[in-house]
Amino acid sequence: MPVRRRRSTALAAAVATATALGATALVTLGGAATASAAETPLTGYELTWGIKQSYRTYVGMFGSFTASEGATQAAGNGAFTFTGGTGTYDTSVHTLDLGFKGKLVSASAAHQFEVTLTDVRFDSGAGEITADVTTVDTSGATPTKKGDDVPLATVDVTRTMTDMATTLTTEAGEYLGSASYAGAAGDPLTVVKKTPEPTTGPTTEPTTGPSVEPSTDPTDPEPTGTGSTEPEPTDPQTTPATQDPSPTASTSTSPTAPASTAPAKGEIADGTLGWGVKESFRAYVVGTIAKGRVTVSGGAVQAAGNGAFTFKDATGTYDTDADRLTATFKGAVNFKGHQSGGTYGLDLTLSNLKATLDGGTGKLTADVNSLGVRTEGVVLADLKAKSGDLKADKNVITVDGIAATVTEAGAKVFGNYPAGTALDPVGLSVALSDDAQLPDGGGSGTSGGTGGGSGTAGGSTGGGTGTAGGTGSTVGGTGTTIGGSIRGGSLASTGSDIPGPALGAAAGVAVVVGAGAVYATRRRRGQARSAE
Repeated sequence: MPVRRRRSTALAAAVATATALGATALVTLGGAATASAAETPLTGYELTWGIKQSYRTYVGMFGSFTASEGATQAAGNGAFTFTGGTGTYDTSVHTLDLGFKGKLVSASAAHQFEVTLTDVRFDSGAGEITADVTTVDTSGATPTKKGDDVPLATVDVTRTMTDMATTLTTEAGEYLGSASYAGAAGDPLTVVKKTPEPTTGPTTEPTTGPSVEPSTDPTDPEPTGTGSTEPEPTDPQTTPATQDPSPTASTSTSPTAPASTAPAKGEIADGTLGWGVKESFRAYVVGTIAKGRVTVSGGAVQAAGNGAFTFKDATGTYDTDADRLTATFKGAVNFKGHQSGGTYGLDLTLSNLKATLDGGTGKLTADVNSLGVRTEGVVLADLKAKSGDLKADKNVITVDGIAATVTEAGAKVFGNYPAGTALDPVGLSVALSDDAQLPDGGGSGTSGGTGGGSGTAGGSTGGGTGTAGGTGSTVGGTGTTIGGSIRGGSLASTGSDIPGPALGAAAGVAVVVGAGAVYATRRRRGQARSAE
């Protein structure tokens, strides 16, 4: 696959790099840049990127993905992998430009769209992912939209090229159907070499750079972004295996050694729990459909940017010999939205969170108050830790990245999430003695963190800080049962995951009408753009 740099940003990157290094670049009238740097051909690379988790969830609930011609999708509506990557490595500035095989089609007959991605490319010098994109309104209301080398995301390039943070572009929002994607954190990106490079050229190593790619040898110089010799990676919002879209608080820092050693079992002295419930749920609440807000109280805090929550002041028991732990945490979080006539169609509070682990598996429960109906001890999620061992380090037990899947009872709380749906991971840290020092922020769970924040995300007038979402017309939802009474109604699709806790009947009608207006507006805008 030939290397193409058709976009002006790539030209600017080449010129900026050449200027920074004192190199000579020739810019032709046709827009091509010919640098004096030596380029080494590359083959056998793979690129894995999920675009954005909430986008996959939205498409998966109302349509499907089809990966072909060298592209595949991970099980469970996971990330996409594009294969057969070929391109070049610039040995003078340590950048690479790769194009990949594969075709990805996301389509929904219900929402009448079809989006096709081909010719996915990664340019470490420009720090971006591009693709050829075709968007079709299958209803025929708007014309087909096509674009070559559309910039879908910027990339914080790292030396290893694994789990690199991405930020979606304005163009990504235009082609994927939601302006809210512009500037939002995308899924992390990984680019790896899968097959050995064939031996080419002289055996003597060139003096202009390394003889192998930086991703295959840790001693090689790091691939860099434009005008940078050492890019600073940032934590992505969402990760396939290590990240989720919310700010995190690290729990890996070793606390100062306590003065005494706790016994193998006993009572918990303190602790924190980090959990975001679900990123797309938070975004939906403060987004343009629910136009709501998220509020924490009772000692709980929310990370900045509508991030995850940290619950504090743990009490409970532990037994490190039996690998059992039960911890209850103080603090509450309230989700409120769909205001109409001074009342809210969505008013859900979770408090008194309790996590249990026994040999690596367990439950997450909470007291639930939905539209004034309170139910205590609802089992919201099944938990699965990476390891069954509970080990104390300086009298602190820390368990991060605990997988959480919604239960049947939790599905009734959150409405349109079917049982088994993945929620944000859970992380916890508990102190086994009064003098033990918890890590800053407690358990991160790849989604927790103290953050700080103001205690409220979003606002009653809409917009807020939510970034997940997408487009779509209305889709009927099921009612929500809390404490045995039906409090539900229809919930419109927001384009992100569409949880539907306790919508009153009148509010449900208002939401359906409002969402239909949003979809109609989207189509009119599409028609207006096509006429320009």
